[in-house]
Amino acid sequence: MSRIGKKPIEIPKGVTVTKNGSLVIVKGEKGELERTLVREIDLDIAEGMLTVKPIGTSRKTPALWGLYRALIQNMIDGVAKGFEKRLEIEGVGYRAALEGKDLTFALGFSHPVKFPAPDGITFTVEKNTILIRGADKERVGETAAKIRDLKPPEPYKGKGIRYAGEVIRRKAGKKAVAAGG
Repeated sequence: MSRIGKKPIEIPKGVTVTKNGSLVIVKGEKGELERTLVREIDLDIAEGMLTVKPIGTSRKTPALWGLYRALIQNMIDGVAKGFEKRLEIEGVGYRAALEGKDLTFALGFSHPVKFPAPDGITFTVEKNTILIRGADKERVGETAAKIRDLKPPEPYKGKGIRYAGEVIRRKAGKKAVAAGG
């Protein structure tokens, strides 16, 4: 039995949730998201509350029940408030610039690196911080991970792109060894 799946979801004002067959559509001020439900899961929408309920008794049904409840909750939160991730750039000469909607990075390579903005994602650049915003939590996190993969932080000096608040374990550099004679 899923403890997460049992909890009802409150639908805030300004957000509409509709179910069309197995397709769930959530609309709000920040955008519109949709997701297809698996056949083991169904929704009840009534009076500003949404309840996710399982159909069938397979072994994976309880896991899917909690998963889809969390996914739908994230969709509702995304269209109501939105999601954001912060990335920090560390290193001499490393920087990011906004060109239209896309990002251009100087990351120590012989060429600038261009990163196009996916649909529904907006970027903001302030000094050495990149702010990634969007309504879809999955897409925001995936975009942040792809940007971090352009130049992940290295363990010796910590240069590269990291999540805000991420702690990089540092390694000791080369040690001088006294010559024996």
